Amino acid sequence: MRKAKAFWELTRLEHGFIYGLGVIAGVFITLGYFDLRLSVFGFLTALFLQASAFALNDYFDYEVDMANRRLDRPLVRGDIQKNSALLASAILAIPGFAFAYAVSFLAFLLALAITLLGYAYDVKLKEYGIAGNIYIAFSMAAPFIFGSIVAGTPNIQIAVLSAIAFLSGIAREIMKGVEDVEGDAIRNVRTVARIYGIRTAEKVSASLYLISVILSLLVPAIPEYMDLKYFVPVLVCDYILIDTARKLLYGVEKGEIRKLRKRTMIALFLGLIAFILGAT
Repeated sequence: MRKAKAFWELTRLEHGFIYGLGVIAGVFITLGYFDLRLSVFGFLTALFLQASAFALNDYFDYEVDMANRRLDRPLVRGDIQKNSALLASAILAIPGFAFAYAVSFLAFLLALAITLLGYAYDVKLKEYGIAGNIYIAFSMAAPFIFGSIVAGTPNIQIAVLSAIAFLSGIAREIMKGVEDVEGDAIRNVRTVARIYGIRTAEKVSASLYLISVILSLLVPAIPEYMDLKYFVPVLVCDYILIDTARKLLYGVEKGEIRKLRKRTMIALFLGLIAFILGAT
């Protein structure tokens, strides 16, 4: 059980499941119905390739995580060896690309491009601060775009959902920079918190969360989304994001950032559910 827990933490499988659901949402919202083949293979593509990228991230972030005392990282605790994380990243990529190819050659090319960007982030792009934040934000929007493209043509719902995921993704990464400011100095990661200060980073992150909330409230302008099935989960999502923004504007302790990041991931999951229900 300890090894299984360590592997889950290394690969952040909870993120992979959410990304996989994002692909399914992209397919469903685009087609207007559930396609089993596209959904299952698309889900597994996202699950395995995200796991691969996260394992590689921990490999290259080992010294930073040690400095930040990230005991939630299995490499820091010694539950998994550093070279094992590198091997896991390589092995997990194989089924990920195989499932993408099973969808279509276009899906394979999209998955390859997105994953190579992820590897580039792990190796070097992360050090460029806001550029790395933009990539992570893109990776949160990518499942919806991927699912929509392999199913047909992206529509306005996919565009809005992707925009919300993108903005919230940047907000989460800028917020993470506040927590990791000391450790990021080791790799000279030029985050907003390190360059402009913690208070500026908190205010920018809060502003992006609030813009995401505004976008979610504009969605009912799309006729099929004027429905309680959309409003109920999205209002809970918005409450969490607004409360997070409020706390950031007043200033939070670094130890609270990790809790806020977990809360915002729950919020984004609820937002995803809202869009799926709104499309039914």
